[in-house]
Amino acid sequence: MDDEYSKFIRRMNPPRVLIDNDSCGHATVIEVDSANRHGILLQVVQVLTDLNLMITKAYISSDGGWFMDVFNVTDNDGNKIRDEEILNYIQKTLETEACSSNSLKGSVGVMPSKEDTSIELTGSDRPGLLSEVSAVLTDLRCNVVNAEIWTHNARAAAVIHITDQATGCSIEDAKRLSMIKKRLGNVLTGNNSSFRAPKMTISSPGPAAIHRERRLHQMMFAARDFERLEYAKDISSRPHVTVLDCRDRGYTVVTIRSRDRPKLLFDTVCALTDMQYVVFHGTVITGRMEAYQEHYIRHVDGLPLSSEAERQRVTECLEAAIERRAWEGLVLELSTDDRFGLLSDITRVFRENGLCIKRAEITTTKCGKAKDTFFVSDVSGNSVDSKTIDMIRQQIGQTILRVKGNLSFSPKLPQEGARSFLFGNLFKGRTFQTFKLIKSYS
Repeated sequence: MDDEYSKFIRRMNPPRVLIDNDSCGHATVIEVDSANRHGILLQVVQVLTDLNLMITKAYISSDGGWFMDVFNVTDNDGNKIRDEEILNYIQKTLETEACSSNSLKGSVGVMPSKEDTSIELTGSDRPGLLSEVSAVLTDLRCNVVNAEIWTHNARAAAVIHITDQATGCSIEDAKRLSMIKKRLGNVLTGNNSSFRAPKMTISSPGPAAIHRERRLHQMMFAARDFERLEYAKDISSRPHVTVLDCRDRGYTVVTIRSRDRPKLLFDTVCALTDMQYVVFHGTVITGRMEAYQEHYIRHVDGLPLSSEAERQRVTECLEAAIERRAWEGLVLELSTDDRFGLLSDITRVFRENGLCIKRAEITTTKCGKAKDTFFVSDVSGNSVDSKTIDMIRQQIGQTILRVKGNLSFSPKLPQEGARSFLFGNLFKGRTFQTFKLIKSYS
């Protein structure tokens, strides 16, 4: 009965999306008003981040059964969004997503998958893992069309989409799928039993799948990457997360200070949503490469956090969610004509030259171009020597590999490079203002 009433309320109060390019001098302002339901904040943020928009400010309010959020967004260069096609897409998509009554479990960032086979892998990270996985897939005549690989706290997770090399279609033969699973399982097991046994699923083509980046968050969470290793407990490199009671208002207050980066708000809201928490009020403010977030949350049952153990778990999970995609090291961008076995060849060259892939985004465009991005360090986690990159570019091709980030320039006698930390002296000499609870619009 309650579900039918909620549907009735949504039909009577269709979502309203206002896009304003005049009131703010440096950002496009997007206001979303809608009947409230669990998961709507994540859906809206997902639409914006999938367009690679930077959310510079956000004001969130969802009390009283109504969702009223304001987002200030720019492109990656800090400019307003002027493209009418993009603005129309935002308007149409947000109105559709905000009105959708589908369960969040299967509807956020839904992407069709009818022409390829999806592989999900989780296990212990080690240097050369992606090279070994891609070599096995090449040997089994599987073409990698798209993939994303994350590593954090000695865990690794990957979502890989493959096709049959001969037909270019999905793989449906049961015996062949079983062989793929067996061979990849051997690679994941390796000789490291530090953590839980590796996990792998192979999905046949279906009508829809959960958004890939959200799925990777879920996989890393299931692998318990929020549990820190003893040798990785340096607190200076972490985002600063505090979880406090706000008993007079019946909320738990979460504040986060970290380096700003693309998709930061998505990663935060994704973690809270998957832990079954609801953001009732929130503020996000960014500036000078820093970001401040303040969220007033309750559990989906309407209650604030009730124990110190629960508060500690939320703190650890938010730190992990933010750290998974935080990177200040070297980035290698590959752009060339795609061919069978390309990923295996590239990652083999990286491995043979002592590079460790910390994160990777593998994309094949509709016109047959490979657009791959690799976030790399040396095997010790340090910055990569410039001579190493020169040798790699000579092997792969000078024009197809673009280098971004800082290189380590070694003297004539080799010496160990300085270890880099994710957040360094981010908050040195910097204070943040205290942000008060946003008043409900209801």
